[in-house]
Amino acid sequence: MDDFGVAEIVMANPPVNALPVAGWFALAAALDAAGADPAVRAVVLRAEGRGFNAGVDIKELQAATGYGALVGVNRGCAAAFSAVYDCPVPVIAAVHGFCLGGGIGLVGNADVIVAADDATFGLPEVDRGALGAATHLSRLVPQHKMRAMMYTSATATAAELHAFGSVLTVVPRDELRAAAFAVAHDIATKNPAVIRAAKESLNGIDPWDPKRSYRYEQGFTFELNLTGVADQVRDEFR
Repeated sequence: MDDFGVAEIVMANPPVNALPVAGWFALAAALDAAGADPAVRAVVLRAEGRGFNAGVDIKELQAATGYGALVGVNRGCAAAFSAVYDCPVPVIAAVHGFCLGGGIGLVGNADVIVAADDATFGLPEVDRGALGAATHLSRLVPQHKMRAMMYTSATATAAELHAFGSVLTVVPRDELRAAAFAVAHDIATKNPAVIRAAKESLNGIDPWDPKRSYRYEQGFTFELNLTGVADQVRDEFR
């Protein structure tokens, strides 16, 4: 935490920041801890490496026997996404490179998004035999754009999301961290009790509950795995 009361949480899991089961739960725990600290006034969530987040670790799922890893990663993702959403203070996501799958879940639940000009956003879930995070992509792009992206695995650029209004600002890659902290510091200068109340009130007026919506989506991922379709699609992808 810096002198302004801004906590920084950094994802760093080479080569592409695809998180295993333990990684999702660790991220959730870090976010929960930051929000529980009364001295924290805002959180910056960012990543090191080639991209922001490439979703779940498919290799971990493929190597597992039974459905333990699938249950674990689905619960881990739900915990991490919820930790962003439920964090008592605003979460500013600083996105560079690729933001895919689970990365969309994190960013879609963030309060503010700042992106590097090389950032791209997408849900390649259908190419992995899975579903999920359309809930969060719907918070980033219009409904029909989301459907087209979901069906085709197409990506959207930071510039497109900025035009939609979901990305606050787009900056050169080397200015991303500073831009995110500038927003966080602006928030941190406000009365912390008011900001925490504002976060809770804004969650309360959301048109739908993203946690419940995402868990509904996950049911179809379980169905695809139970019927063997997911394994077939993942094998073809590999």
